[in-house]
Amino acid sequence: MSVYQNIQSSILKGKNLLAILIDPDKVLLRNVVGFMLKVNQSKATHIFVGGSTVNGNATDVLVKEIKKHTKLPIIIFPGDVNQITDEADALLFLSLISGRNPEYLIGKHVDSIPKLRETQLEVISTGYILINGGKQTAVERETNTKPLSVNNIQEVVDTAKAGELLGMKLIYLEAGSGAVNSASNDIIKALKKELNIPLIVGGGIRTVQQIKNTYENGADMVVIGTVLEEDELFFDELRK
Repeated sequence: MSVYQNIQSSILKGKNLLAILIDPDKVLLRNVVGFMLKVNQSKATHIFVGGSTVNGNATDVLVKEIKKHTKLPIIIFPGDVNQITDEADALLFLSLISGRNPEYLIGKHVDSIPKLRETQLEVISTGYILINGGKQTAVERETNTKPLSVNNIQEVVDTAKAGELLGMKLIYLEAGSGAVNSASNDIIKALKKELNIPLIVGGGIRTVQQIKNTYENGADMVVIGTVLEEDELFFDELRK
């Protein structure tokens, strides 16, 4: 079963999916063993690897190390073409549909094809929507795009629906790494009502209650990263 099929199957069974986002620029290889031990003991179902700015082959090296210590599927959440590695199980083929910079709507994707052609990665087309999380994010700076306003829920919903109708398999709603505010319950509810494809929500989620609320309002998968970078003790609240 493919990674995407497994996501669909889990959702049909009513399972809440939890992805741990690991940024190659923010983790030391010597700490991976201990970190992954905590991940494996938690409710995590997927590992996302990526960041807005990652140097050289750091992603490839990190994924190789992670694979030694977990059986969870590893999915690349790329900030750029250099983060593609055949060591992972799948790649979120992100199109930044909340922005209007052609490089991140299609340009980078074209650049990635020579590299993808040489891999066996499962490629999952994903509509990536950045909303205003209360501070400027690395995504905003790197892509030179503006996030959608959280006060215009209809625009967020219409953008997501357009992504679905373009054939995207997932919608990733992102408030940005280290966001002050996570996506509101109203936005998540409105998206869930409109979409017929899985909804991933991340950015600014720092408590177990926030995770619970995000699921209850319609998210199929929640992504957390910054909170674990800042305090690994949070894993204690995520135990199976």
